[in-house]
Amino acid sequence: MNLPLRWLSVSTAALGLIAIASCGSPASKASDAPIETAEVVEVVDASETQTRPAATLASADTAAPQSVEPPLAVFTEAGVAIRGADVVAYFTDGAYVPGSPEFTYEWGDAVWQFASAANRDAFAANPVQYAPQYGGFCAWAVSQGYTAAVDPTAWKIVDGKLYLNFNASVQNRWARDIPGNIAKGDRNWPSVLSN
Repeated sequence: MNLPLRWLSVSTAALGLIAIASCGSPASKASDAPIETAEVVEVVDASETQTRPAATLASADTAAPQSVEPPLAVFTEAGVAIRGADVVAYFTDGAYVPGSPEFTYEWGDAVWQFASAANRDAFAANPVQYAPQYGGFCAWAVSQGYTAAVDPTAWKIVDGKLYLNFNASVQNRWARDIPGNIAKGDRNWPSVLSN
């Protein structure tokens, strides 16, 4: 069975041994200074491989690791973020899905709930990728200079980021100028927390 494999990182020490073996240089020894550049090997199938410098990996195939620092504040009720919505499901299912107390993860002084262990684990691996903007407070309110609660069914993903609103009516108002409201929200966040 041929399973496609994504990028495999090869350690610098292993590359040194590979380089010694493949170059056949009698002067090269495993005890020599470590090789400064690593390579990444992509195995597409058993008959095809490609090699390129590891430095190109982050920019070409994956986003650079994002900070996992939580927002300064998260919209919670009784310590549960976003009224228990599974924030990963917005991205994977394209829908609001209620989370379960069975699958939780603590981040940003809040308990995040998920519909499955897989979604919880995806969030735990990269919470910034899935967490809503402005700590999950209403995107319209933040654009106007204050914070407000949200209805997890009033949501939208814009440029890979999740935005929530107070309700469908407020979301319609926010949607009239999404780029402008996001720009205002970005300027206002997090200073609106002190209002």
